[in-house]
Amino acid sequence: MQDISLSLRKQNETIGFVPTMGYLHKGHISLIEKAKKDCTKVILSIFVNPTQFGKGEDYEKYPKDLNRDKILAETAGSDYVFVPSVGEMYAENFKASVKVKELDFVMCGSFRPGHFEGVCTVVAKLFNIALPHRAYFGLKDYQQYLIIKKMVEDLNFPLQIVGCPIIREDDGVAMSSRNKYLSKSERKNAAILVECLNQAANLIKGGFTNLEDIHNTMCEKLSGNPYVSKVDYFDFRDSETLENISSIDKHDFKRSGSNLLIACAIRIGGTRLIDNMVFDIGRVT
Repeated sequence: MQDISLSLRKQNETIGFVPTMGYLHKGHISLIEKAKKDCTKVILSIFVNPTQFGKGEDYEKYPKDLNRDKILAETAGSDYVFVPSVGEMYAENFKASVKVKELDFVMCGSFRPGHFEGVCTVVAKLFNIALPHRAYFGLKDYQQYLIIKKMVEDLNFPLQIVGCPIIREDDGVAMSSRNKYLSKSERKNAAILVECLNQAANLIKGGFTNLEDIHNTMCEKLSGNPYVSKVDYFDFRDSETLENISSIDKHDFKRSGSNLLIACAIRIGGTRLIDNMVFDIGRVT
């Protein structure tokens, strides 16, 4: 793959890269289509990365359908599908790791220790293999996107990170490979996640500035749903620093351009789902 990318660069091709763990859905397809629009060649990788899964998580049962994924990727415009094995990515004496401090211990990082170190390490390897000019990430995993963008900035990777909008089902539920785990009733109740995000945003737009009160209201609503087995977090954070925000009036949004991140993670049955939205506080205050 690296030899192919080096050859493409010598031919002055612009390489767009979409790293995935497979079991593609419309969200992944939108990334491929965006990369195809921006670049002359598109590489999609499929690798279920063991180092980003913690004890008791779903590494062994993570959904897979490689033949289906290849067809979807090629139909959407991917020129190459890179599918390395675990042994190829992590040789027997593999010792290296990449960690982005501070951004990785809040939100999902506080519930999945070591997760983002595993993500950064494998993405750094994939960047060095695929050698892209641009890499595309969905904003559903907003914390991951921000951490990878910071890694690229701090370690001087010569590429651009492109964040792409969340793709949603008809009822607003963010598309995710893990939605496959949900029963019909669980899937129907998963919409409570985006409902709470929208309700929180509407309260802020209506003039509420005390975010702790909104947080408590949303957590109470989520916990009251019989299909929600756990609420990991419902946070209001600066969209650039991930600093926790308890009151809009008391926070300086200069670094983030007044963008507020509302992010949440819950478990429906045994399935962990995440979602978020980012909006400009300057337009509503």
